Order: sequence, then structure tokens, then C-alpha cells
Amino acid sequence: MTTQKLSFIGAGNMASAIFGGLIDSGYPADHITATSPDQDQLDAIKKRYAINTTTDNAQAVCDADVVVLAIKPQIMKDVCTPLAEHLSHKPVIVSVAAGLKVDTLDHWLGGGHAIIRCMPNTPALVGEGASGLYANPRVGAEQRETATRLLETVGIVEWVEEESLLDAVTAVSGSGPAYFFLILEALEAAGVNRGLPLETARRLAIQTAFGAAKMARDSDQDPAQLKRNVMSPKGTTEQAVFSFENAGIKAMFDDATRACAERASDMSDEFGSL
Repeated sequence: MTTQKLSFIGAGNMASAIFGGLIDSGYPADHITATSPDQDQLDAIKKRYAINTTTDNAQAVCDADVVVLAIKPQIMKDVCTPLAEHLSHKPVIVSVAAGLKVDTLDHWLGGGHAIIRCMPNTPALVGEGASGLYANPRVGAEQRETATRLLETVGIVEWVEEESLLDAVTAVSGSGPAYFFLILEALEAAGVNRGLPLETARRLAIQTAFGAAKMARDSDQDPAQLKRNVMSPKGTTEQAVFSFENAGIKAMFDDATRACAERASDMSDEFGSL
């Protein structure tokens, strides 16, 4: 990535994960600025990352090449509207706020902007995130590449060509970590019910999930085949998998992700009124 000036409006966990990843990959800290109304938070961030910090959003964006909106959708309008007069130089805008469409953000920011919506997830905090990105037509190839490299510092990046597909991204990867934590919680409890000590069951469940995910990521076989590879005919795994399938686990995930995607769509109406 060329050494552009990056400004993060918001300095919470997701913003910290991204600029922390950038710094770890060699990006110069003096080209990164983060803002927050909380001076104590900024002092802690400056001490840890040595980036520029300010409580003044306008100051942060006035000469930025990339502006990352890393704040909650509920307050986005109040934060964006005052920035419009300071964005005449047209930096690329990257939003990590769920549910807010590019046209809404563009309106709040004064219009005519190159805007990228990003749906990251919390494993970005440990450098293993998954981010879905969508760009409006004003975003050029170089700006797309900048956003890709920005988010690749904390995990993988997948682009979608229709904005509505970000709701599906939210359902699969944005909210997905909670699904796996739920599975770990259930597997841990099942181990305890079978007589294992709690800590033993927890360590076994977590390591099994980690190992299975690594196998799936590194393999050229799809998850269905990897599943079959573990299922010996009339064996123990086969009985467990049949039990899950008979209970309708695939339908449960389909229902859950549908509910998640519908809520993501509803949020654009709830928080995105012009």
C-alpha cells in the first residue's frame, strides 16, 4: 500500500485492530490518526501505537486520503453531518458500521464520495478476521486495492458486487463468531455431562474447533468431504453426525442466518433515515 494518510473516526476495538494490524505490517504510525471524544482512550492508544490522536474529527479528516468510519450506526448521522464541509478533497470513505447503506452515508457526508462498506468480524482483533466489502461506482481500482490491503492486515477480504449481499455477509461471518462460541459452549457442556472436568472439556472443545478450522482452510477438499473423511461406516462420528442431521441442524442454521440478514436489512431503515 502506498503511504497514504489514514484517519479513523472512532478508536474502539475494531479500529484498533485495523490500525494495529497496519502498524504490525510496517505501515508508518505517523500516517495514521484516530479520533474519540474520550481523551483517556486516546492517551492509551497513543502510548501503545504511537499514532496521531485528536478529539477533533474535522481536523482528522481535512487532509486524509482514507477516512474509516468506525463508530456505531446509531450515532453515524450526528458524526458525519458536520464532516461534510471538510471533505471537499474527496478521500475514499470506508464504513464498518452495520446496516447503513452507501447512499445514506454519501448524503450525510455531502454527496459525490467514493464509499466502501465493510462488514468485518471480531476475530480481526486477533488477526484472523473475515471482511466482506462493497464499493459504490465512484470507487476506483486503486481505491479498492487500498481497502483490500487495509483489511487484509487483520484477516481475509471478500468483495461483493451487490450491496444487499452485505446482509448475507453479516449473517455468515459478521455474526458468525457467536455461532461458533455457542457451539463451543454446547460441546463443553456435553463433555461435562459425559463426566469430563470443565477445564478439560473446554480445552478439548476449543482445540478441536481450532484444528478443524485450520484443516478446512488449508485443505483443497470442501467441508462436506472433510466431514465424510472422519465418518467411518457404523462408527462413533457417524452416529453423532446422524443425530445432528436428524435434529435439523442445517435448517436451524438457515433459519438463524435468515433472521440475522433480515435484522441487518432492517437496521438500514432504523438508523439510516435521511
